[in-house]
Amino acid sequence: MQEYINIIVKAIFSENMIFAFFLGMCSYLAVSKTVKTSLGLGIAVIFVQMVTVPVNYLLLENVLKPGALTWLGGSFSEIDLSFLSFMIYIATIAAMVQLVEMIVEKFSPSLYNSLGIFLPLIAVNCAILAGSLFMEQREYQNMGEVLSFSFGSGFGWALAIVTLAAIRERIRYSNIPAPLRGLGITFIITGLLGIAFMSFMGIKL
Repeated sequence: MQEYINIIVKAIFSENMIFAFFLGMCSYLAVSKTVKTSLGLGIAVIFVQMVTVPVNYLLLENVLKPGALTWLGGSFSEIDLSFLSFMIYIATIAAMVQLVEMIVEKFSPSLYNSLGIFLPLIAVNCAILAGSLFMEQREYQNMGEVLSFSFGSGFGWALAIVTLAAIRERIRYSNIPAPLRGLGITFIITGLLGIAFMSFMGIKL
């Protein structure tokens, strides 16, 4: 259990997709104008991450890795389909994003309209693809570790965008110097948030 909590905490704070790897920055900056919209997108990212990473882990372990097809018989033990991993990962992500888009459009049309083009663009959000690639690179040993990482990485991304949106709402009517208004002050806040998240780097549970 402690190992799982450690993976979640690291994925949220010290290895945050936005502040540690600068992944998903375009939607992070563009959709963080209101808390409501950013919260909707954050929940969508958590859902997509928690479905696609475990599914891609199962595909990697049972189909793509060298020797993964041994369960079909001894003659398949030499087959290596790892060169297809990028294509399989992206296909899984695209399918899940399409599912999320249909659910949001049906049950929350106002949120669907608020998110606009950024909802389908989750399919090409590099933070989502990076979740599956990090899962493969870090060689997680079981489904518990994979689920912990997928939740932590999605929640960390959502926490970052909601926090930025809350700050932007608060400073909307502040007396900010003209050259810093808009993206200027947003970049400064992002830098300060990154420093705050990195302060958790020394924590090991």
